[in-house]
Amino acid sequence: MITPPYLKTGDKIRIVSPAGKVKEKYIMPAVEWLQDQGYRVELGKYVFAGHLQFAGTDQQRREDLQTALDDPDTTAIICSRGGYGTIHLLDKLNCKGIVKHPKWIVGFSDITILHSWMNRIGIATIHGVMPRHFLDSEGNPGESLQSLMNLLTGNHLTYTIPATVFDRKGKVTARLTGGNLSIISSLQGTIGEIDTDGKILFLEDVNEYLYHTDRMMHQLKLSGKLGKLAGLVLGMFTEMKDNESPFGKNIQEIISEAVEEYDFPVCYNFPAGHYKRNLALALGNTWELHVNEKQSELKLIANSYSKKNSSQITQHDTD
Repeated sequence: MITPPYLKTGDKIRIVSPAGKVKEKYIMPAVEWLQDQGYRVELGKYVFAGHLQFAGTDQQRREDLQTALDDPDTTAIICSRGGYGTIHLLDKLNCKGIVKHPKWIVGFSDITILHSWMNRIGIATIHGVMPRHFLDSEGNPGESLQSLMNLLTGNHLTYTIPATVFDRKGKVTARLTGGNLSIISSLQGTIGEIDTDGKILFLEDVNEYLYHTDRMMHQLKLSGKLGKLAGLVLGMFTEMKDNESPFGKNIQEIISEAVEEYDFPVCYNFPAGHYKRNLALALGNTWELHVNEKQSELKLIANSYSKKNSSQITQHDTD
């Protein structure tokens, strides 16, 4: 797995919009904050463009993202927002440039598509807060941004959260993968399909029906994505919806039932996803998950720059 180099003062950060359209007023305060920290920030040509609900046409969004992937002088690519649209670009992107010059890709929600694609070809990425939510109402960096910058600058990270009655105890060390459950489900059978074997899987979602979440969890189970997990971390499932005729189970019960036959450790209510606390996670890197009766601890183990195993990336992967 390639761990991209960490940010240092003077490095270039590119901001692109591969999915939904976004207003300038939501992005520029974050740009100014990054510049104040000593980073060079370059916006994609079409970052504020609009076409239907997208940030520009497919060609415009692809051009901005491909330019960022190819740029040897860029250390991090931060996606402006999620929404919908990244799936339109996936089969038109070329990763030769980012393999030659590794760089971090940051985002969540629809950006899960890029995480899964990059992790499959062997490059670590960051599931973390995007620019609109960098700063609080008073213009100060919040906990989510602080955790993101800790990851981007190579600092040690350990997260500890209180235990829940649904947790399953255990301790494992493995690579972390995952992101938004709905996106992961939609990638089944595609070039971006998630690889979960031997890994700790992280899942989160927003504004989904409970029955649909149940269906997606059983899809993961039936497709073999749960049986070989090392561990499971459940992030925030926010604004979940029910039918007029209630489904009858909450989100914790739905997930517990889907994984009850396995024995890997399971952590619930990790503060990441569509939530005010969106702690950054390095996907593709190695973490230690320790779940006991009092708390769950997630500790980053592999947090040094490395191009180890880059030779395993095949020509087909980079086409």
